[in-house]
Amino acid sequence: MPFSQEKLNELKDICKDLRRSILKMTNASASGHPGGSLSAVEILTVLYFAVMKYDPYNPSLNTRDRMIISKGHATPLVYSILAKAGFYKGDDLLTFRKLGSPYQGHIDRLRVPGIETSTGSLGHGTSFAVGAALGCRLDKINNRVYLLQSDGELQEGSTWEAIMSASHYHLGNLTCILDRNRIQLDGWTEETMTLEPINKRFEAFGWHIEEVDGHNLNEVYDAILKTQVIGPKEHKPCVIIAHTVKGKGISFMEDEVKWHGVAPNDEELKLALNELDKV
Repeated sequence: MPFSQEKLNELKDICKDLRRSILKMTNASASGHPGGSLSAVEILTVLYFAVMKYDPYNPSLNTRDRMIISKGHATPLVYSILAKAGFYKGDDLLTFRKLGSPYQGHIDRLRVPGIETSTGSLGHGTSFAVGAALGCRLDKINNRVYLLQSDGELQEGSTWEAIMSASHYHLGNLTCILDRNRIQLDGWTEETMTLEPINKRFEAFGWHIEEVDGHNLNEVYDAILKTQVIGPKEHKPCVIIAHTVKGKGISFMEDEVKWHGVAPNDEELKLALNELDKV
């Protein structure tokens, strides 16, 4: 079911605010990962503002949905959306990556509320999500575990061990959203290590697959709702392959390898913010 126009406009405004924050944070620290943060904006916006059960005033609520950020370097987005969701004020986000700041370059669950586990070394977030889903099922908690996964980490063997384990244990309470922006640290994923056909690989490992435009809010939402039904019904973990664009929303950043881990300078920030204002 598509969003009402009012809700769609609300979510689009949130996406625009998040993109502004990502740009300002990375500019202020002169470091960070804007490209992969910008590509996942719509995915996390739908999850946090239309799907997940959580209480920002009680981040450890036992019945909460778990959001595992395996691409732990996408911190400008994560910190911005947690502030937007009310976990903290976020009036100090521009201290990002500064000495003593809680907003580290990779997410740290001991420093910022709302983070389920510390990640950053790509390859172990999927394993944690599998463990969380299995643990919630054993504890008979009526919730879901969501995993935001990067495509680059699919080149890690431990990721596929976890993917295999998820189907072995019939984890129908687990939904993975793959941010398929096709670019990693120093090049295109297919040049570094061939990943395609990703859908067939997940299918061979026993997962249910959905594929969407990762920047279409309605498509992302509908796919997540499907996994809420199909996963428990078929006792299968589900993956949503979200086709995205690295640096989405800023024309000179889109599909450019450079912006994986380079911050915009003052002039680039001005250009980018002006571009967002015209949308």
